[in-house]
Amino acid sequence: MDIDDFSDLKAFQVTIDDHQIADVKLSRPSAMNAMNSDFWRELPSIIDALDNMGSVRVIILSASGKHFTAGMDLQVFESMATENNIEPARAAEKQRRWILALQDVFTSLETARMPIISAVQGACIGGGVDMICATDIRLCTSNAFFNIKETELGITADVGTLQRILHVMPSGLARELAYTSRNLGADEALRCGFVNTVYDSQDEMLSAAHQLARNIAKHSPMAVNGVKEMLNFSRDHSVADSLNHMATWQAGMLQNQDTVEAMSAAKENRTPTFADLLPFSRVEEA
Repeated sequence: MDIDDFSDLKAFQVTIDDHQIADVKLSRPSAMNAMNSDFWRELPSIIDALDNMGSVRVIILSASGKHFTAGMDLQVFESMATENNIEPARAAEKQRRWILALQDVFTSLETARMPIISAVQGACIGGGVDMICATDIRLCTSNAFFNIKETELGITADVGTLQRILHVMPSGLARELAYTSRNLGADEALRCGFVNTVYDSQDEMLSAAHQLARNIAKHSPMAVNGVKEMLNFSRDHSVADSLNHMATWQAGMLQNQDTVEAMSAAKENRTPTFADLLPFSRVEEA
């Protein structure tokens, strides 16, 4: 799904502030922003479109209404039901491909060139936890809570929580939450480092998210992109492999004029000006 006009979205609202900070907002509050088919189609296309622009330097992922998300919509569960007349191995292969496609939706948040800040209020359940674990920074309100609901429903969480959560909170706590499906409240989430900051209200949280985004956006997008790339690579590789990857990356990126501009601006006591990343379009299939 390619997006040329954000006004046609069904599950999200997208606005871009000063061409640099994109607000991507779940917009089905009457359904607790449950992740229906529109959600799964639109989210990766939104992230891809914003990434391809080159000018967007930070994304803020938020939600309208009292709750961030109730997780997977029942409609999607129903669509994954296997027809009885399909040969079992082929049915299993089809379902595996379906799960991999859902995983790719949240992986798009990790592979985007810019940082993504999630701002959570109220309930963040099931797939919501999968999603925010793939973002760079998590903020929440004091009434927020997080729940790995899948276990309680007889399912093993399968679109990213179990693969990422050990990297954003202590292992013992992550395992407890996954085994028990108990709520993780805002205060406990802050203490364990799952969220950066807790705010009294959604308005206060979103204001802080925008200020944080502006603080990021003022830096070289090449440098910020490099930081995200290196942190993600280092999470999944050894120190030796990560240092080698860093050296290769830096050998090319130190040719970047942003370093000269940053140093000149510091000497002249002015705000530096950095060019956007280049727009990027995937090669269309013939």
